[in-house]
Order: sequence, then C-alpha cells, then structure tokens
Amino acid sequence: MNENPAEPPAQVEVVLVKAGRTKIRYPAVLLRDDGNRIVVRAPWAGDGVRDFGFVRFEPGDVFTEYYWRDRWYAVKEVRDGRGALKGWYCDITRPAARSGGELVVEDLDLDLWRSADGATVLRLDEDEFAASGLARTDPAAAAAAVQALDTLELLAREGGFEALRA
Repeated sequence: MNENPAEPPAQVEVVLVKAGRTKIRYPAVLLRDDGNRIVVRAPWAGDGVRDFGFVRFEPGDVFTEYYWRDRWYAVKEVRDGRGALKGWYCDITRPAARSGGELVVEDLDLDLWRSADGATVLRLDEDEFAASGLARTDPAAAAAAVQALDTLELLAREGGFEALRA
C-alpha cells in the first residue's frame, strides 16, 4: 500500500491465465497488499459491453478486486460509472501470486455472481469446469475449486461479501 499520499499509487498488471494461456491482462491500481490479501482497482478491461443476461459489464464500470495467496477464489466488486453497486463477480482460481509488477491468477472455470441486493446468487460455468478435465488431471485442485465455490455461495447467500472487504 502506498503510505505517502504525495506519491502516485502503485500500478500492477493483473494477468488472468486459463488452461496455461494468458486469457487477459490489464493494468490496475494496487490499493493494498498485506502479505496475504491483495486488493486492486481497475476499470472494465473488456472490449465494449459484455451482457451476461443477469448483468452487463461496460465501459465506465469499476472493479475493486480482492485476491488471496491462500484462497482458491477472487471476489470482484463491480460498480457502474456513477459508483452504484452492480454486484460481485467471483472467479474460482488457484491462489494468487504477485511478483514485482504482476499479479497472476489461474482461472479454474467456475464462477459465481451475487447481485447488489443479494436476491440473485448464480453458480456459473460448471459445465466448462467439468469439460476442463481438471478432476482427472489434478483431483486435489478440482476438489479445492468445488469447495471454494461452495464457500463463496454460502457467503453470498448469508451476505458475507462485505466482510471480505475489511
């Protein structure tokens, strides 16, 4: 974390890897790194609008992203350009690794969405996860991924995402 407000905030490059290949990389402002949890903020890094049906990510959206070195997920708080909370998009990942100016996370296909009001909690991409073959090639990682999704779903349904920000 930048302790001197006169200095510009630290920048990191978030690198999302999937199936051994870089899926996306984008610049982010490092807000905090306490040795375990890493928090960054970045604008929507996709091209144009991405409409999932339950939420639209679009230019102007801002993501505050929470990563852990000891947890198998990342939680991304999504706000529109005016600051209104859209919800939380969660990636099931291997624990994050930060080296120099890069924050690298490996996406394991499973995702979860929680709407801002908490009324909608969706488990996503379970078919992609099954098709990935991870359960066959790395059963321990597959089990950790499923456990992480179950943990996030419970947190989402009980309103526990706010506590992750503390």
